[in-house]
Amino acid sequence: MQLVVGRIGRPHGVRGEVTVEVRTDDPQERFAPGTTLATDPASAGPLTVESLRWHRGTPLLRFEEHFNRDAAESLRDVLLVIDSSEVPPTGDPDEFHDHELLGLTVVTGDGEQIGVVDDVLHHGQDLLVVRRDSGPLAYIPFVKALVPEVDVEGGRLVVTPPPGLLDPEEAE
Repeated sequence: MQLVVGRIGRPHGVRGEVTVEVRTDDPQERFAPGTTLATDPASAGPLTVESLRWHRGTPLLRFEEHFNRDAAESLRDVLLVIDSSEVPPTGDPDEFHDHELLGLTVVTGDGEQIGVVDDVLHHGQDLLVVRRDSGPLAYIPFVKALVPEVDVEGGRLVVTPPPGLLDPEEAE
């Protein structure tokens, strides 16, 4: 699975540098000089980082393959991607990367299958978007009280939803 680590923005200056919208926790490592990154669309790359510098909190990258402003302009909105296998495990048993959760089967503590994790949203509260076997999508806050067990190797996670979370008619 490909993970987006950045989106190329506008050119900066005349030497082929571009701004990058960072979508990784470690831009210094992901965008280190000499690193080769795949792209989406694939036809734009791969790109090899020639230099990285920071300007007012924004990373400026220059790629070996694009050495002037016109060439850099052609990269606008290209996504920089890596393979999920390149992301090391966190080492914390209660911390997960989004790609590890996608596709996990969601079951209740009683073993009733609810559906499959379709997405993970990060809007103030981490939410699991569950494509249910029947009914509308379910949005489950990703907190230990509601998701006490995550078994990535086993391909499932256990939820203990309060009344009304999965079926609004149960709410009182």
